[in-house]
Order: sequence, then C-alpha cells, then structure tokens
Amino acid sequence: MSELRRDPISGRWVILATERSGRPTDFVSAQADLTSGACPFCPGEEAETPPEVYVERESGPANGPGWTIRVVSNKFPALGDDGEFELRTEGLFEFSHGVGAHEVIIESPGHEDRLSDLPLESYATLIRAIRARFLDLGRDSRFRTIQVFKNSGARAGATLSHGHTQLMATPIVPPHLEEKIAGFGRHFEKQQSCLLCDILSEERERQARIIFETDEFVALAPFASRLPYETLLVPKRHQARFEEADDAQVYGLAPALQELLARMANRLEYPPYNLCLHTAPLRGGKSFPCFHWHWELLPRLSKVAGFEWGTGIYINSTSPEVAAADLRRVRLKAGTGGPDKG
Repeated sequence: MSELRRDPISGRWVILATERSGRPTDFVSAQADLTSGACPFCPGEEAETPPEVYVERESGPANGPGWTIRVVSNKFPALGDDGEFELRTEGLFEFSHGVGAHEVIIESPGHEDRLSDLPLESYATLIRAIRARFLDLGRDSRFRTIQVFKNSGARAGATLSHGHTQLMATPIVPPHLEEKIAGFGRHFEKQQSCLLCDILSEERERQARIIFETDEFVALAPFASRLPYETLLVPKRHQARFEEADDAQVYGLAPALQELLARMANRLEYPPYNLCLHTAPLRGGKSFPCFHWHWELLPRLSKVAGFEWGTGIYINSTSPEVAAADLRRVRLKAGTGGPDKG
C-alpha cells in the first residue's frame, strides 16, 4: 500500500510506492530495451492490463482489439483508489494513506507510433480522453489535483516504449503547483491581472522567444528556461482549469500540440522529453481564478546534477532566444504537422 509523507524541513510531499518495486524494469540501465517480449499496450494483449475506464473504438468488444485510444488504471499504481485522505502525525512526521488514481492513456494501437508523427485526429482523440478523465475523476471529492504527464524515452523516465500518457489524481496540491499558484497570486495582488496573460502580451510584442502562434495558442521559450529547448504552450484566452475550457480552446490544442512536438522532433531528432499539463486544483482556494493553465515541454538533453539538486538553480547551456529561433526555422510537412526530413 502506498503512502504520502511530508518532509518536515521543506514541506514537500513524497509518495512511497513500494509495490512498484515489483516492476521488472525497476533500476534497469537507461539504455536497456524496455519492451522486450509482448507489449501489454498492443492490440490483442488487453488482458494484460486492468479493464478500460475510457475507450474509443472502431469495432470489437470491450477490453478487446479494435480501439483507437484506450485508458486503463496503471497496473503498478503510485497511488491507489481505496480509503480516505486522513493526515496522521507521529511526533514531527506527517503522513497519510496513499489515496489517489493513476491511469495510463494508450495513445495509439501502433507499437512504434510516435506522438510527434501521429495525424491531427489522433491528437484530438487524446485531448478528448484527457478531458473525459478530468471530468470523471473531478467528481471524486477526495481528489484536489490531476496531473497529466508524458514520459517519452528511457532518459525521460519511460518504462514502456509503446506511446502512452499518464494521469494521476492526488488528494494534495503538489509543491510545484503551489509555487506557481503563489506566483500568480502575488502578481494579481499587485497588478490585478493574470501573470501569464501579461507575459504573453510582452512576449508577443518582443517576438524573440515566440516559436509560433495559432488562433488559440502561443508556443514560447520561457525567459528563464531551466533546460535547453524548454517550451510552454499557452492558451491565449485566460482560463484557470483545463477541464473548464470551451471546445474551441480544447480542440484548438490539437494542432498546436502537434506542431510543437513535430518541430521538436525535427530539430532535435526525436529527443526524450517530459510533457506536463499545469492546471488549477479541482476545488478550493480563492486565488485559483488568477491561475492560467498551460503545457510544459521539457526535452531531456542535459542531466540535472549535483549543483541543481543542491541549490535548486539550473544551469542551461542554450538560451531561450536561440532555442526559439531554431524551432521557428523548422520546416513541416504541409497539412500534417509532421517533420519534414527533406
């Protein structure tokens, strides 16, 4: 059974998920082939995963082949869906039963399919699945936040190469999100405006770190990028919570995300990366309306080492202005958003 523990010095939370040590890929070399043998995410192997909680399929029975996208509970979850969040103390130490939800979104039936190469409809399907799971899990009063993330490549933490995105619902607000909310709140108290809306306004005027714009989104390299080619994908219209965005914003995300990943794949030759959605908590908090949901793309081109761990200060060898200019120059296949290798 997993457990949530709060560090008494920093206040950060840690999930102890000792059951996950049973995974055959734990502690393997980052260079290992993580999908030798049958892949549990491939069509015909549906019995190797928990039952579907969301699916879109062209034909066939439930929990069988014929699907285009499939969402299942993680077979080795970091948080489980049993019990209540009850904070307990032992002296200076605070902890709770590890209640939550941990799901896997299998993006495509094709084992070798890369998200950056998929057609636009596959992106729309993925976004529909994410939104549906937000709306469903958001009804559970135990959960305060939902984190969507994708680990692509072993260096980015992936343990299966079949394309998938993950989703975790937690009964706490993670420290990284708390920091972001606090930053938005401080700016709102001073300026009575959204910090990210104001950043977009300045960046669009300067253009130095803008990569591209669509009708609904702006892709940019953040001013204080921690990692080479770190990128934000931000809706132009202010919205605190991803799941509350209207259809134009949600489905406008599909071509924007497709273009961003295609540019990154072309320029950096399919780098390992982490893709994360940052959105306001599901409930509570008077300062949440000033938050502005966004996606963060982090190519794993450099290693976080001792100085970063010891200080929390990152050393980035590529300026965001150079990264944005490089990504702006990328040519894409007409009408598909895919990389142009010609």
